[in-house]
Amino acid sequence: MPLLREVQTTFVDAMLGRDSAPAAEYVAVDGLLPEARLQIYRHHVVSSLTAALQATYPVVARLVGDGFFRYAAHEFIGARPPAGPCLFEYGEALGDFLAAFPPCRELSYLSDVARLEWLLNVATHADEFVPLDPANLRHLGPDDTEELTFRFDPSVSFVASSWPIDTIWHANQPDADSDRTIDLDAGGVRLEIRRVGDDVVFRGLEPAAYAFRRSLLAGCSLAGALTTAQAEDEAFDVTEALRALFEDNVLSGFRLAHDRKGNSS
Repeated sequence: MPLLREVQTTFVDAMLGRDSAPAAEYVAVDGLLPEARLQIYRHHVVSSLTAALQATYPVVARLVGDGFFRYAAHEFIGARPPAGPCLFEYGEALGDFLAAFPPCRELSYLSDVARLEWLLNVATHADEFVPLDPANLRHLGPDDTEELTFRFDPSVSFVASSWPIDTIWHANQPDADSDRTIDLDAGGVRLEIRRVGDDVVFRGLEPAAYAFRRSLLAGCSLAGALTTAQAEDEAFDVTEALRALFEDNVLSGFRLAHDRKGNSS
């Protein structure tokens, strides 16, 4: 008798359009042949996953058109099937997939637009948090910068692109000016994405500020993040940068390397 995992694997293969013959052995014949039943279920699975991807990536879908998006989604689903049951968690790898997808070779910006849309999706579903009170850091001194790291609002993320993906995104919203033209040679952007109240927003950052915040989010110490930022701009002001972090309410806590417990507001 086959193991449950083996049976499940045969059905996954059938749903992804691979070999359906093994799965057909477990399907009862009751008016429809097993392959016909599997085809109905396969269509439902692929349609549901395609709809989920289209909900997460509406700008990508608009840029390439519905027919092409469905084709690309079908190929993506076959190559990267979901690993969990939550549809809003599916599709993180679409940006990387599109970057290597031959039919999208002429749309070099498309993968970065997809990466932006994925991070907007992540921010939408991120956990709530309580902002860090700056008063909690008053006991720290200059010598702590080598050990001081911060925790961020779970909705915060960063993406950089050599294309004006912010302009592309705005130009493809339902209420956008249809006559607006996009200069793809306008240069790249460095974006910070986050949720503010019920709204998910993004904005451009200067290179040094982007490097500073992104380094902190990645777990670098304050001193390490400052070094990274000053590589972009020697005049980078860490005091002003910290003030901006607290004004933006993007920090949720901090930790010193010798303090395993850390602190938060």
